[in-house]
Amino acid sequence: MPLPALSMPCRRWAVVLTAAFALPAGAAGNAAAPAQPALGLSADGTLVVDHRARLAWPRCVEGMRWNGSTCTGMAQLFTYGEAQARAKALGKADGVRWRLPRVNELRRLVDRSARPPTMDARLFPAAPRDWHWTGTASVNAAAVNPYAYGNVVRGGEGESQLSVQQGWAVDMSTGEARGDVGRATRMAVRLVRPAP
Repeated sequence: MPLPALSMPCRRWAVVLTAAFALPAGAAGNAAAPAQPALGLSADGTLVVDHRARLAWPRCVEGMRWNGSTCTGMAQLFTYGEAQARAKALGKADGVRWRLPRVNELRRLVDRSARPPTMDARLFPAAPRDWHWTGTASVNAAAVNPYAYGNVVRGGEGESQLSVQQGWAVDMSTGEARGDVGRATRMAVRLVRPAP
């Protein structure tokens, strides 16, 4: 039995809904194909590639070096400003857009369903399980709004000045994130770049 004819507005919605729920070309035949793991190694084994986010992570944190089988040396600790400068300098030297990861990107490296939560030691050997800097900005809109009653009463002092001096960090042993870390604090850094 044929479907009833649709009015013009209904036809537009039918096209939109059909497009929204359509499978990508070739997806119907690949329904049983296994999904690619989220994290895998680059061809040369020096990077961990996040296939879903299209990001590449060095296997070692800054200060440590990959020797072909593990990370050697000591993790270098940076202030927030030093971490940003390191990413910029490395980017200029390599010609690659290295940067500090965002909170959600760095947290994805910690398997929080594991007990206890952990990073995959095969992908990130000898990784420090400490706090790491992220590039996520601390934004406290109420504190920087000059028209907010609390800021007018304080004369624009207090939190607004502190929020500039704070940044976000992730505890790589738990996946916990905090946005109140003083930018002068020295922490480990794992940079990220677009996947090759």
